[in-house]
Amino acid sequence: MCLSIPSKVVAIDEDNVATVETLGVSRRVSLDLIAEPVAVGEYVLIHVGYAMEKIDTKFALESIEIYRQIAKDMQNGQIGADEGDAGLSAMQAEANKPDAKEKA
Repeated sequence: MCLSIPSKVVAIDEDNVATVETLGVSRRVSLDLIAEPVAVGEYVLIHVGYAMEKIDTKFALESIEIYRQIAKDMQNGQIGADEGDAGLSAMQAEANKPDAKEKA
C-alpha cells in the first residue's frame, strides 16, 4: 500500500519540475504526468518522484492535519509504532467479538 501525503508546490522550473514541501521536507518532482496545469501554492500527491494528481487545497490541509495527529499520537504512545493500521485491526477485532454483536 502506498500512502501519499499532500505536498505543496513552492516553485516550478522551466523543465516542468516542481519543488514541493511535504511536512517540512522539500523535494523535486516531475509534473509531466499531470494533465492539468499546476500552479505554485497548489497541492499534489506524489509517487516515486512524479506528481500524480492535483488535489483540492481544503482536502490537502485536512489530510495533513490528520497525518500530524497520527504522528503526535504515535509519539505520545497512544498508537504503537508497530500498528501500521493505526489500531483499526484492534477495533475491528473488538467489534467482531460475540458479545459485541449481541449488544449491537
